Amino acid sequence: GATTVVEGVGDHGCEYMTGGTVVVLGMTGRNFAAGMSGGVAYVFDAEGTFESRCNMAQVALEPVEEEIVARKGTEAGDDLESHGKVDIRHLGLADEVLLKNVIEKHAKYTGSKQARRILDDWANSRACFVKVMPNEYRRALTEMAAQKAEKLKLEAA
Repeated sequence: GATTVVEGVGDHGCEYMTGGTVVVLGMTGRNFAAGMSGGVAYVFDAEGTFESRCNMAQVALEPVEEEIVARKGTEAGDDLESHGKVDIRHLGLADEVLLKNVIEKHAKYTGSKQARRILDDWANSRACFVKVMPNEYRRALTEMAAQKAEKLKLEAA
């Protein structure tokens, strides 16, 4: 359940990760996410080459903005479910909120120049992040969201 921010990582980053949050602000080595079954990683991929270094056997790659775009498309008072989407949030937060908060803390406590560059151009930088989502974790979050939605329906009835 830990949260960590790193400037870069070598081969086998997030190997056998089962929970928590990892933010990588730089390059990764090969075989990233091998055996990853839980938690979420966010990788800054300005070059667009991360997928070639990621072990895709148990994970899917998603853009961080996907949820932002989905929420902008909803009417006031609507929820994602009414648009055919399931609201599954890692740690109960939207990706962008979680990601920016973690990077801001990293910049504050470490003086990271890379974190500062990313934050100073956040409107463009956020699109460079790739969300690494384990398939099994997505399934578990989806099931929990469906159970919560069903419970709310029953309570409303």
